[in-house]
Amino acid sequence: MGAMQASPDDLFAYLDSLGIAHSTVWHEPLFTVEQSGALKAEMPGAHTKNLFLKDGEGTLVLIAAEAHNQLKLNQLHKFIGTKRLSFGPAELMTEVLGVVPGSVTAFALMNDRTRRVRFLVDALLAGEEAVNFHPLVNTGTTAISQADFRRFVAATGHGFEVVDFSVL
Repeated sequence: MGAMQASPDDLFAYLDSLGIAHSTVWHEPLFTVEQSGALKAEMPGAHTKNLFLKDGEGTLVLIAAEAHNQLKLNQLHKFIGTKRLSFGPAELMTEVLGVVPGSVTAFALMNDRTRRVRFLVDALLAGEEAVNFHPLVNTGTTAISQADFRRFVAATGHGFEVVDFSVL
């Protein structure tokens, strides 16, 4: 069974139910880190890039990383004990996380009710006080504290695996 297609309002209601403070800025669709430059000046905290990956055996991985950190994905599989990783197909992303390419976000973990995705967090991002993610669509950016980010992930039933990409 596929993921529920949650809306940003569903996400905000979920965050509210967890007692997680959040603020959102709405903007034109952003598809790349480069396009979000002006927004970074307006919103404090770490901005993110999120990658949905799959290995040859069907292991699914979602990475939340600080936007400018260089990720050496060709080495990651050895470090985390999977087969070689490649970008997951759009259909699978929508099925499992309930989002479309360009809108991948850690907040989509709320849609992965069967916990098919292994969640990895960049060590740089894990050390930031506030973090910013798309609220399930790429026309907004939602800020929460690091402590609340960790509470959110725990509430979805996913692990919070911190990976130091600088050692890869």
